[in-house]
Amino acid sequence: ARAEGIACRAVLADEAELLGINSRAELAAAEAGWQARARAAAMAGGATLLDPDTVYFSWDTAVGQDVTIGQSVVFGPGVEIRDGAWIAPFCHLERTVVGSGATVGPFARLRGGVQVGRGARIGTFVEAKNARFGDGAKAPHLSYVGDAEIGAAANVSAGAITCNYDGVLKHQTVVGAGAFIGSNTALVAPLTIGERALIGAGSTITENVAAGAVAVARAPQKAVPDAADKRRRRLQAEKKRKEGSGRA
Repeated sequence: ARAEGIACRAVLADEAELLGINSRAELAAAEAGWQARARAAAMAGGATLLDPDTVYFSWDTAVGQDVTIGQSVVFGPGVEIRDGAWIAPFCHLERTVVGSGATVGPFARLRGGVQVGRGARIGTFVEAKNARFGDGAKAPHLSYVGDAEIGAAANVSAGAITCNYDGVLKHQTVVGAGAFIGSNTALVAPLTIGERALIGAGSTITENVAAGAVAVARAPQKAVPDAADKRRRRLQAEKKRKEGSGRA
């Protein structure tokens, strides 16, 4: 260094910035100190952390004002939470932007490029990847939304999923504004559901649906009178025979 004319000098800094890390235990201690500072900064900036010690930030997490973050929430890289949003307990987010006034969770998993619009709702046990939810859109519970665009005020009901992977390639699903996707629906991409369309519960949709249309794709319901009672009597008689023969 001297031969190259490089100067050396002392630098004064906080101890927390100059910790030596020579083991995994020391690395964990340094991480704990950084997390404590990140939590304090978020609360000083106007966020409410219901149980600060259980919230984990990434180095680039951006949290707006009047945000509420519940217990046991983990933020991976690339997350922005805008003003007034509510992140319920037990959520995991990465590469996600949550719009103002939106609600996420509890138990939601948002990853890989998710955008949640203003006032939108992503609910319990919902997983989303590479998906955009328009303003006021809802996926309240038990859904998977991948490689999709969900229009403003559209509703994705419980158990509905986008089938985005064919084993080789990923494909996109587009759901128009105001559309309603019924419970336990499979949307097989590539697929477009028009604005205000309604998809009947339990459907597997493989073709585009026009705006304002109703689409249902399921087998007709069939009822056989007295069949349940007859089956029950038959099984009870069989059980009685086995008990009599000592084979029950």
